[in-house]
Amino acid sequence: MSVAAQLAMLPRSMRVRRFIRENHDTFTLELDPGEPFVFRPGQFNMLHVPGVGESAISISGDAAKPEVLVHTIREVGDVTRHLGRLRPGDELGVRGPFGVGWPVERALGQDLVIVAGGIGLAPLRPVLYYALKHTRVIRNVFLAYGARSPKDMLFAKDLKRFQRRGLNVAATVDRWGEGWTGRIGVVTKLLENMPYEPRSTIAMVCGPEVMIRFTARVLEQVGMQSSDIWVTLERNMKCGVGTCGHCQLGSVLLCRDGPVVPYPKAAPLLNVREL
Repeated sequence: MSVAAQLAMLPRSMRVRRFIRENHDTFTLELDPGEPFVFRPGQFNMLHVPGVGESAISISGDAAKPEVLVHTIREVGDVTRHLGRLRPGDELGVRGPFGVGWPVERALGQDLVIVAGGIGLAPLRPVLYYALKHTRVIRNVFLAYGARSPKDMLFAKDLKRFQRRGLNVAATVDRWGEGWTGRIGVVTKLLENMPYEPRSTIAMVCGPEVMIRFTARVLEQVGMQSSDIWVTLERNMKCGVGTCGHCQLGSVLLCRDGPVVPYPKAAPLLNVREL
């Protein structure tokens, strides 16, 4: 293991600045990195709870604000449940940033379509922040967001703010909930009448693998080139530096070669269930 890889295995201690409850099983931690924390939209960190373990969590904050580090986390296991008990002033370990981020510069001069399912909106939120800062050179931005139910939706205030600032935001839920007056149905239904020119559009997609497959299929059907569709892949990550092999998917080590990959690279992997 190289010296750089060895150093990447050492967590940095960071203090929680703010705890935000997003919904019934998801929360956001704003951390004080101590010094500017530089990352690319789409990268992730390994969050370390002493005596419990680590979990790979995407960065959900604004890359243009390196003085605060933001992660949005769903409580699904021991590590994430312990992270959910942290409050301002508590400390945790952070390793990273790791992985390949979204190719946000490719959106300049193009239309940008962002498709998110459930917690998949968190890794895409940095892309939305980037788009807001480049509205003069990104022609149009369309966010299609799907959640299981209204109570599962994330960043409700952000979605309204994005809409007010000129982004085209459409949301849908799989099933109705009290107070919901919006669309009901799968997120791909939002793409069938996509308002932009497919041949000059780049798409970024994050969500369950079945959603990614169907979304890519719809985008190709409306005329997008598969090479302009970028997706995230998810597997269990342990080291973050491509040495342990836990995140291997076919020939790809996701912590090193992903999690963001072009769809032509992801498609053959998503079609093999045993992987």
